[in-house]
Amino acid sequence: MASSKISMIVRNLSTTNATHQLVKPPIQVFGIEGRYATALFSAASKEKKLEAVEKELVKFQDTLKTDTKLREFILNPTIQRTTKSTALKEVATKVSLSSASSNLLQILAENGRLKKLNAVINAYKNIMSAYRGEVQCEVTTAKPLEQAQRQKLESVLKSFLKSNETIYLTAKVDPSIIGGMVVSIGDRYVDMSVSSKIKKYTEILNAPV
Repeated sequence: MASSKISMIVRNLSTTNATHQLVKPPIQVFGIEGRYATALFSAASKEKKLEAVEKELVKFQDTLKTDTKLREFILNPTIQRTTKSTALKEVATKVSLSSASSNLLQILAENGRLKKLNAVINAYKNIMSAYRGEVQCEVTTAKPLEQAQRQKLESVLKSFLKSNETIYLTAKVDPSIIGGMVVSIGDRYVDMSVSSKIKKYTEILNAPV
């Protein structure tokens, strides 16, 4: 069922009569946004504009953060879908978006899915990150990492990667973990925080004898 829906979206995103066979992304993304992002990857791949589409959509995403009128127009549920689709086609032409990006905006408008636009763009960014061999890694610590600590951590984490992969590290601060760190790399998750240890010891102490 999901495959047929993706294929239908691919046909809608495609601007040529070439094969509609789906070009599978390097990772699987889920949900409605995942279906559209997957179809977009396939369409952009056939046009050989994967990176161009990513840059266009990131720029459009940034524009929505500052352009209140455009954001309100996109999210306004009282405006007819056909009106939104036509308007976005004009916007796409004005800012010279590729056909894949333009078609994405139009099909989201026609299907009443524009509220998912931000999520679709983020999903596409995740696909492109995997396409480049980047492995997403998020590290949470109680205090900001010093540069030397970050470099040492990156060096350790790289040992878990394949030779053709690179690490994309995001560092976050959460004082509630008290100390230690929580590491998420790819689909792996390791909680080495002090708070988790305290919770574990508390559960042991409170367990019935």
